[in-house]
Amino acid sequence: MESGLSEIGSTKMFDGYNKRYKHYSETLGCSMTFSIYFPPSASSSHKSPVLYWLSGLTCTDENFIIKSGAQRAASTHGIALVAPDTSPRGLNVEGEADSYDFGVGAGFYLNATQEKWKNWRMYDYVVKELPKLLGENFSQLDTTKASISGHSMGGHGALTIYLKNLDKYKSVSAFAPIANPINCAWGQKAFTNYLGDNKAVWEEYDATCLISKFNNLSATILIDQGESDQFYPDQLFPSNFEEACKKVNAPLLLRLQPGYDHSYYFIATFIEDHISHHAQALKL
Repeated sequence: MESGLSEIGSTKMFDGYNKRYKHYSETLGCSMTFSIYFPPSASSSHKSPVLYWLSGLTCTDENFIIKSGAQRAASTHGIALVAPDTSPRGLNVEGEADSYDFGVGAGFYLNATQEKWKNWRMYDYVVKELPKLLGENFSQLDTTKASISGHSMGGHGALTIYLKNLDKYKSVSAFAPIANPINCAWGQKAFTNYLGDNKAVWEEYDATCLISKFNNLSATILIDQGESDQFYPDQLFPSNFEEACKKVNAPLLLRLQPGYDHSYYFIATFIEDHISHHAQALKL
């Protein structure tokens, strides 16, 4: 395998395999891990389409694989799950681990423009480097057939990456996404530090702003939001995104789920619907 790619873990699940890999990322300038669930149908003669999962603040590539239970539906539908990490690690930039919502574990799926954080280029890593790496090393994956999903910060990542790359992904879904980051504390802190003070640059990474420009969608956007989510009132703002979608007639299914919080218990409850949503768009 190229680029120093090595397998560091393998576990059988629903007749497929969770596998974990380590490689050196040229984009981020450090060693990175990612996880893949290969469904039992995946082979070089029967390539599996890919669903990328972007995780939220403080997470690694392992949270989704361990907690979501997504493998059951992925196995049934024949979809490979690819979960990258949430930021560069091990660069030892001063202050990178001072808070949970910035730096390590908090890459926000953007390309930082500020010198101090110049290695924080998770947008390019997810959109360019990782798909290329997968295409070159895994003949059992069809990286030309891809969809994207995520949770919280990762839901923000999935929505913004999808809207700016409608040619690369067939569909998008999100759980409790940070849907309008320029208007919440998490987004304002991250964008100020990664991107500087120019608000026009911030809007390039805000789904509520982007939908007005990129709305020629081939599939409905699916969002689930728990109504008992502690971050729902002040950080997430899915209703702002919904309003923006209505203005341009962009197809959105926003489901408010009574009693559910921000956790993986919520994700595990509805992940099968999301896998089915992507399977339909990927024409499985």
